[in-house]
Amino acid sequence: MLCACIDIGSNTTRLLVADVAGGALREVEQRRAYTRLRGRTEIPPERIDAIADAVASHARVAREHGCAQVRAVGTAALRDAVNGDELSAAIRARAGVTVEVLSGEDEARLAFLGATGTLPEPPRGEVGVVDVGGGSTELVVGTPAGGVSWSTSLRVGSGLLAEAYLRSDPPGEAELHRVRQHVAGVFEGLEVPQPPVAYAVGGSAGSLCRLVGSVLDPEGLGRGLSALAAAPSAEVAGRLGLDPERVRLLPAGMAILEEASRTFGVALEVGRGGVREGVVLDELAKRRAA
Repeated sequence: MLCACIDIGSNTTRLLVADVAGGALREVEQRRAYTRLRGRTEIPPERIDAIADAVASHARVAREHGCAQVRAVGTAALRDAVNGDELSAAIRARAGVTVEVLSGEDEARLAFLGATGTLPEPPRGEVGVVDVGGGSTELVVGTPAGGVSWSTSLRVGSGLLAEAYLRSDPPGEAELHRVRQHVAGVFEGLEVPQPPVAYAVGGSAGSLCRLVGSVLDPEGLGRGLSALAAAPSAEVAGRLGLDPERVRLLPAGMAILEEASRTFGVALEVGRGGVREGVVLDELAKRRAA
């Protein structure tokens, strides 16, 4: 029962082909193309062409693996674009797939499902999940058995913050201070449940394993920010084996994760799955139910 998900995000467009073997999600193929849609209220024609081509390439790979149906989802970038329907139409024409534009609530639910559904031993009690994307951040609390009990989608993401504040490479102290101030303002006043454990998912969290490890607390994230401010993104990318574009966005993503850790009241553990894994698990559940 192979399933494929193409996730059209603010920073990247990603493909996941996977199935479930022995109760665990088994990855078959992953692909990534940088989207760079962040902060665009109107998607220019050249971006529409490039993204439609990337989705068509991803869909072709999925079908070569035997996936007759490919599920494509769009997140904050498509929610916010005034001409997102033009991109969806171009993708449908070139890739033969229909794009489902997720609401913030849907994105939170799928991120939670992907994070908790890929844990080797899901905890019995409440779990927190933070999904940092390029154009939005979702905070979610629930239980693996009962699903989501609380969630919110915030209009803050690594791409939006980087575009607005990070003009230097490496970023300067004043720039990082403004990023942190902005994030603190977005989180201010949130009344969030305090789960005993919380997981971080999304591109920023996954990349941070190579910089600060798999446990993200404010102190470690602060040290990581200092390391990123000490050298140009290309140098850090070469040292860590990451894409320079991802490294350029990392300080903004780290600032969000730092605030999320404070808000949940616990250190964040880097999760194994997010929205894409959630879509695959959701699709497999629907097929079994049918």
